[in-house]
Amino acid sequence: MRKRFAISCGILSIISSTIGAQEANDLDPVTITATMNPAKISQTGRNIIVIKGDRFAQLPVHSIDELLRYIPGVEIQARGPMGSQSDITLRGGTFQQVLVIVDGVRVNDPNTGHFTTYIPIAPGEIDRIEVLKGASSAIYGSDAVGGVVNIVTKTFARRGEKKMQVATQLTGGEYSFYGANAGLYSSNGKTSFGGGVLSNNTTGQMQRGIRGFVNANTVSASVGHQLNDNWNFSFRSAYDIRKFAAQNFYTSSVADTAQETVSTFWNQLQIVRNATNNTLRLQLGYKHLQDSFAFNSRTPSNQNTTELWQALVTNDRKLGAKTSITPGLQFINKKISSNDRGNHTVNQAAAFVILNQQFGEHFFTAPSARLEWNERAGWDLIPQVNLSYKKGQLQLRGSAGKTIRDADFTERYNNYNRSSVASGQRLGNPSLETE
Repeated sequence: MRKRFAISCGILSIISSTIGAQEANDLDPVTITATMNPAKISQTGRNIIVIKGDRFAQLPVHSIDELLRYIPGVEIQARGPMGSQSDITLRGGTFQQVLVIVDGVRVNDPNTGHFTTYIPIAPGEIDRIEVLKGASSAIYGSDAVGGVVNIVTKTFARRGEKKMQVATQLTGGEYSFYGANAGLYSSNGKTSFGGGVLSNNTTGQMQRGIRGFVNANTVSASVGHQLNDNWNFSFRSAYDIRKFAAQNFYTSSVADTAQETVSTFWNQLQIVRNATNNTLRLQLGYKHLQDSFAFNSRTPSNQNTTELWQALVTNDRKLGAKTSITPGLQFINKKISSNDRGNHTVNQAAAFVILNQQFGEHFFTAPSARLEWNERAGWDLIPQVNLSYKKGQLQLRGSAGKTIRDADFTERYNNYNRSSVASGQRLGNPSLETE
């Protein structure tokens, strides 16, 4: 069983206010990604970059993956334009070693890491994007090897302020291109509503026997409500469908004139109970993804359906002015039904704990540990420790931890149901172990 052990450290003497860094009037913003509870970036011991959601309207981008390209240290490997398909890499890892979450709920699809950027949310709902670089499996489990991309939305952020925002953007161009990006957010301080639409469509340039077309459409809506002084809930539902030319996305064959359609139905619920020095949070998520891939007009298409069920419970407890602890439990169920990969199910469960401790005025430490169970791989203990020292504009930070990644269904079962496989096609390996 192969494991990865990651160590990172750095010295930050001057904090710049570039596009990927913090705004000039907020050089040390509060983040929730590093420790699952609010903490200033300087106290986490981690390399974190925050970009505000309104940047989407200020930059020449058409999709969320194109926006991520502007964040320092994030590499976006695009196969096609306007969100048709892209891979994310961080810290020299692979596209399968980056975890994407929306308001704490995992987006990564069980079928393949190529679907990670199919993020089922309209840009108008985004409050900010937090990118955590480096090992994070002790908190988030499998896939958080190179880092974590956490999309925080306006409805789930719940600032309790009265606000009304409406934004609309229409675009058009050559090759019958037309696009729309519209968003709405309204809050009266107690109840909030958010929603949006993102659409990109083009016939595309002529390729080898097929046009490079894209039809990508996302619609999402969310609601949040403060029930009383202690209880609040937030709910989101979204639908995302992308149909595009996928010529040579996965092969170099001259017979490849592929087309692909990927649709995602997404639902998530968050229930929070706030008490004195204690916050209990329950997060539930359900993702249903349908993938149809046709290599060319002469071959039958691959039909893949995946489901991702997940539940996460955390309890943030403040033990003193300089000490807090966050224990948590997580359960994940992954399923696939495919005429190519077969029918398979994997269950995962984990218990973890995060300690945040301040020593004096300038030194912070955040050790964490996760005990993960996978019905295929068994038990795994994942430790990590983060250290930070900040005095004035001098920042020292260090992090050491273990990371893991479980193989997806494509790696294990590609061409699993085929009676014969053509030369050059890849076969999955059902015996792959956790790395």
